[in-house]
Amino acid sequence: MTELESLPSRGHLLTEQINPASINLDQLSPLALVDLFNREDQATLTAIANARDALAQTIAETAARLRQGGRLFYVGAGTSGRLGVLDAAECPPTFCSPPDLVQGILAGGESALVRSSEGLEDCYADGVAVVGDRHINGKDVVIGITAGGTTPYVHGALDAAQAVGALTVFMACVPLSQVQRQADIDLRLVVGPEVLAGSTRLKAGTVTKMALNIISTGVMVQLGKVYGNRMVDVAVTNRKLLDRALRILSDVTGIERPEAAALLERSGHNVKRALLMYWSGLDAIAAQELLDQHQGHLHAAKAAATKAGVTS
Repeated sequence: MTELESLPSRGHLLTEQINPASINLDQLSPLALVDLFNREDQATLTAIANARDALAQTIAETAARLRQGGRLFYVGAGTSGRLGVLDAAECPPTFCSPPDLVQGILAGGESALVRSSEGLEDCYADGVAVVGDRHINGKDVVIGITAGGTTPYVHGALDAAQAVGALTVFMACVPLSQVQRQADIDLRLVVGPEVLAGSTRLKAGTVTKMALNIISTGVMVQLGKVYGNRMVDVAVTNRKLLDRALRILSDVTGIERPEAAALLERSGHNVKRALLMYWSGLDAIAAQELLDQHQGHLHAAKAAATKAGVTS
């Protein structure tokens, strides 16, 4: 028997099945095609709602690990891996988090971001090896992302992560009845067959991006990176972000933009520190010390300043 003849079929997987709603896809007008996609994409919202408990658990347990010095890793291949890399890359500018706090691991490395290397997803040993390469340990969190649930590279990484005591999350777009996997958290995002059969960059990719948005933002909220719904840990690295920082200071405090600019300058271009300085009258060093005492949570630091009678 040849290798091709012995290759197991994946046709039973939900992500590979034929969608009856798009059986005449090649005959649709552009407008009808757009309407079809719009109808099918509603399934992503339902999938997120159905996974609410697992998403919440992932946020809570990941934040707990990161507070203790752990890191968050997304591991995937193809579209799934690229989405993990994208979400990780957006955390430092949005939340001023250290670049190594949230990391995306893609089968094939950086070159696979722009050039398809889908064949590398079949290497279980590479998934095992990357856990050692990144020195993943019991403080860390590894989220394995695989739309169809069968990617050997992801399973290798999850097995190795479990062996060192890391928290493991299995994120897949197939039901438990089709693919079972031992993990600390089982996160299923079931969106049904794709409009273009087997093309998991579509609904599966969309719902994966939605889930990662929720997880990373939720974790950062838990870590005190947000005040209200403002990104008060924004990294002021370009004109757009400088403008955002000044608007946050003006909106939250009611001061005019020139005063906000001066306050931001005195704070060392740190919005969270600037806000606490404004409310407490503390200098930048004392404000940062108070924030550090409350793990970066601005509400808690402000309350402590009020209790101590140092708020203006």
